Amino acid sequence: MITVLRVAGFRFVIYTNDHEPAHLNVYGDGEARIDIVEVAAISNRGMSRRDLVRALGIVQEHREAFLERWHEIHG
Repeated sequence: MITVLRVAGFRFVIYTNDHEPAHLNVYGDGEARIDIVEVAAISNRGMSRRDLVRALGIVQEHREAFLERWHEIHG
C-alpha cells in the first residue's frame, strides 16, 4: 500500500498488489474506490456524498499524476 497523496482530510492510496481498472482507495470519514481514468466512484463504503464529491474533485485535479504513479507501480 502506497499513500500517494494526503490532502483535505483524505488519504489517497494505491495498493501494490491491486488490479485494473486503474483506481485509488480513498480514506477519510469512510472509504471509496475511485477510477482514475473515468474519475468515477467504483464503490463507496460510508463516505458522505459531500466528501465523495470533494474526493472526486481532488482526483480530477491530480489525475495525470495519479495515472503516472499507477503505471509506475503496476507497469
